[in-house]
Amino acid sequence: MHEIREAILSGDRSEATYAGLAVPEAFRAVTVHKDEVGMFEGRASRDKDPRESLHIDEVPIPELAPGEALVAVMASSVNYNTVWTSIFEPMPTFGFLERYGKLSEASKRHDLPYHIIGSDLSGVVLRTGPGVHLWKPGQECVAHCLSVELEHHDGHNDTMLDPEQRIWGFETNFGGLAELAIVKANQLMPKPEHLTWEEAACPGLVNSTAYRQLISKNGAGMKLGDRVLIWGASGGLGSYATQMALAGGATPICVVSSADKADICRKMGAELVIDRRANDYKFWNEEGTKQNPKEWKRFGADIRELTNGHDVDIVFEHPGRETFGASVFVTRKGGTIVTCASTSGYMHEYDNRYLWMNLKRIISSHFANYREAWEANSLIRRGLIHPTLSKAYSMDQVGQAALDVHSNAHQGKVGVLCLSPEEGLGVSKPELREANLEAINRFRNV
Repeated sequence: MHEIREAILSGDRSEATYAGLAVPEAFRAVTVHKDEVGMFEGRASRDKDPRESLHIDEVPIPELAPGEALVAVMASSVNYNTVWTSIFEPMPTFGFLERYGKLSEASKRHDLPYHIIGSDLSGVVLRTGPGVHLWKPGQECVAHCLSVELEHHDGHNDTMLDPEQRIWGFETNFGGLAELAIVKANQLMPKPEHLTWEEAACPGLVNSTAYRQLISKNGAGMKLGDRVLIWGASGGLGSYATQMALAGGATPICVVSSADKADICRKMGAELVIDRRANDYKFWNEEGTKQNPKEWKRFGADIRELTNGHDVDIVFEHPGRETFGASVFVTRKGGTIVTCASTSGYMHEYDNRYLWMNLKRIISSHFANYREAWEANSLIRRGLIHPTLSKAYSMDQVGQAALDVHSNAHQGKVGVLCLSPEEGLGVSKPELREANLEAINRFRNV
């Protein structure tokens, strides 16, 4: 890997140079092991420690299939699906790999006793498989995490509807938390030239998810002037929704869990912030068996106090069970609750009277199609949206990075250096970075 790293660090991006590099037979990768899926049995979710389950292994390089690319990974990041994989919840990911392995000869490569995880990367294309025409060795890239077969007719209007749609690095093998990764060529997008490797690696999954959920016609279709309630507004997903609301002429009402996180939202430019822990909302009883509508009303009153008496047009909902009843209640008549993820639990409960009698809509949203991901990446490249990277770990420290996300001890996104030997490398347009430096530093230091 030394020769590949040195070529990338040299700045040479000629196709001939990278086509001539020898690809090693094996590479280092972050994995979970199939024979360890029961290791946390009997422990509560909060007590499951990713440092125990995530490994750094030397793994062989599989042969490229048609339409694929091999990418030298300079940096990656930790998403919540990294945490889910590491604690084997809501189910071990090996079931995904087994089912995928039955699809075709090429997909058999994914069904292994180890799973290389990670759904983000920034790096350089090393090789392309048969049928790849738009990407060449030596091109800098980032990857979005939609892996789709595109054989079925349902996928051709919106690839997220394809029955063989999967999240790369979560429902497939050979993910981004590694020195090398395998992606489909239609996952690749141009790396933002003004960002470092670790900054460029962080937006992919969360930025694209937020774009579809909030902006796209497939999501809430946010418009100028909308009032948008954003749960977890300082976090990896919410921070991008907050930026998009501000950039799109909407008014974000940011819900956070501490005074420090409230300050982060204000640094992003948001003026209306609610600290849910300071206000001590009790949406559920202590046993978690019954919701308290009086607390929904108190929450709604606090929102209206900030908005001069207005309810919100859109709720950007991703905590799930803990907050969903309140989200439905506080949305204005005719408004929209758009939901993904459900990090606090998948079994939502709400009072349907507040939905049905007030003509509100619940819209489901899951990642993004290629066009949406490309548009979201373009916002980053143009300096309209900025990475919210709080810290970058080495690949050897990925267990701690995942634990930070699992325990909500992070702000924004947590990056991981793979082939990049240190932070701060990879900027190819310093003049563009200089023009955006104040914003980059502000969001980098969340």
